[in-house]
Amino acid sequence: MIELRPFETLGAANHGWLDARHHFSFASYHDPSRVHWGNLRVWNDDRIAPGTGFPTHPHNDMEIITYVREGAITHRDSMGNEGRTEAGDVQVMSAGTGVQHSEYNLEDEDTTLFQIWIIPDERGGEPSWGAKQFPKGDRAGSFVPLASGIANDDDALKIRTNARVLGATIKAGESVTYEIGDASRHLYLVPATGKVRVDDVEAKARDGVAITQLERVTVTALEDSEVVLVDAA
Repeated sequence: MIELRPFETLGAANHGWLDARHHFSFASYHDPSRVHWGNLRVWNDDRIAPGTGFPTHPHNDMEIITYVREGAITHRDSMGNEGRTEAGDVQVMSAGTGVQHSEYNLEDEDTTLFQIWIIPDERGGEPSWGAKQFPKGDRAGSFVPLASGIANDDDALKIRTNARVLGATIKAGESVTYEIGDASRHLYLVPATGKVRVDDVEAKARDGVAITQLERVTVTALEDSEVVLVDAA
């Protein structure tokens, strides 16, 4: 099963400093048919104005992955961590028993990002944070794990859940096949840029594609494209 979720159908909230689209129910947006996809709970598409951001607030029992598309985001948390994550790079916060953090765009331009929340396999645990550079050239023509709780994804940032977040850059006319193996898995794919065909379903930039009951999926770029994929239980 492959279901297209066009960008225009997503939940929306524009606060001026924050222009957000929600692939799944979040805050004041609720759609009973889009509460989660397997253990994928949140996929927010955020545009954050310069000099603004999310003030200090708490989280617990959630794996929070931030994929920066444009600009940069600066993180600070109650564990003493501080870091700046630039476009194309990824940060992960395992909220565990509880952590407070802030996220600000300290740049002179808008920052755009995907924020992805995945439910952990177990509640609790010591909170943690980490970030890593992932050069786009290393993702050319193949899916590369960026954050993962699956064995052997040694170069990915670690998350505490049976899931992985992957990225790929695909040239127009080229195809990449992802081997799922287990048809009970829940995949969710969003082109950050470009336009793709997922098997026989076309998706433009920022559309969502929900996939399940398949053992493999082929993504063909109709334009040069940057793609983010979550493979979740």
